[in-house]
Amino acid sequence: MSPRPKSHRLRRGRYSNPGRAYLITTVVHQRRPLFRDWRLGRLVVAELQQIQEQGLANSLAWVLMPDHLHWLLQLHAGTLPQVMQRMKSRSTLRINQRLGLRGAFWQSGYHDRAVRDGEDIQHIARYIIANPLRAGLVRRIGDYPLWDAIWL
Repeated sequence: MSPRPKSHRLRRGRYSNPGRAYLITTVVHQRRPLFRDWRLGRLVVAELQQIQEQGLANSLAWVLMPDHLHWLLQLHAGTLPQVMQRMKSRSTLRINQRLGLRGAFWQSGYHDRAVRDGEDIQHIARYIIANPLRAGLVRRIGDYPLWDAIWL
């Protein structure tokens, strides 16, 4: 018997504070490594850009790993759950359309951590974008196609 999912616990105590930076991690359903195809990853990137263009949040840094997303954002309008619901639903529609699939693309829920005042946000960004290096996917971050940071 598999353990019961605990994504419902991730929602307890979640608070959205406009102007605050958040580190988000969200995972592809069943951890399928679909972003090995960088073209599918670009569909998610387009949604991150839409969120920024619409003034909901600024993307400070992100990396799209084969089966999950790390996203450092600064919230502007709406709530964190609204921003995440928008990104996940719109990217799901686009990816499912491209693949001719239906149903869940992302796992329900996500992990978030508010960046504390005084924390070195650039250090957090460097940690995020170094994920492909630590995972052994590339030898240089410039060789990985699915990342960005406003400082680089």
